Amino acid sequence: MLQEFKKFLLRGNVIDLAVAVVIGASFVAVVNAAVKDLITPLIAAIFGKQDFSALTFTIHDSQFLYGDFVNAVVAFVAVAAVVFFFVVQPMNVLIARSRKEPPADPTTRKCPECLGEVPVDARRCMFCTSPIAAA
Repeated sequence: MLQEFKKFLLRGNVIDLAVAVVIGASFVAVVNAAVKDLITPLIAAIFGKQDFSALTFTIHDSQFLYGDFVNAVVAFVAVAAVVFFFVVQPMNVLIARSRKEPPADPTTRKCPECLGEVPVDARRCMFCTSPIAAA
């Protein structure tokens, strides 16, 4: 049983998962710092408030703290925007650049007599009328 546990721990996907969790935690810190230090002050500069948690309204002696909800929505949208524009978009560009489209099937070939371009399915050259072997 101990041997199986050792195999489990040393298997590649467990190590990969551990690395992914550590990098993910570090990435969360970077994204949160970007939102807190860059995006939130930008929102404060535009709307005049950085913290909406004090916003409330009252109906029949019940107080609704909608400011906390607004804070959560703004934080979510800011984090999503940072992840999209600084991670997803650049990765999509890199992946698109790295993909190489396979060359298209040729639609023409050269005639062996006159070297004119004739359709692949042609049996006779349209320029010199010489017979052409099937492709």
